[in-house]
Amino acid sequence: MPLRLTSIVIDCQDPETLAGFWAEAIGYTRAGVFNQYAVLEDPDKKGPNLLLQRVPEPRSGKNRVHWDWLAENVADQQAEVKRLEGLGAAKVSEYQEMGIQWVVMNDPEGNVFCIAAH
Repeated sequence: MPLRLTSIVIDCQDPETLAGFWAEAIGYTRAGVFNQYAVLEDPDKKGPNLLLQRVPEPRSGKNRVHWDWLAENVADQQAEVKRLEGLGAAKVSEYQEMGIQWVVMNDPEGNVFCIAAH
């Protein structure tokens, strides 16, 4: 039987607050808080759950894994960057590679993610 991705887990210090950011950022709904987890679900039930797990230590160093999100075009990408900054994200850098425009961002706890556009 092949494996199926059920959840993506992000370690953080304040799961409830970070759940608010990611719910707004990606359109997921809050399923609740269970022990050290805040759980977000895809309202269409097509994507994996997002679990925000409370851990005692702050993030240090570069993420070993991060998300790449795709915008339809550069104008949409820039609009998303502004929207996400309004939610508490921070733009880290911007560059082009292989014909793709990349914007590297941090979520409110410093976890890295990217917004790409062709």
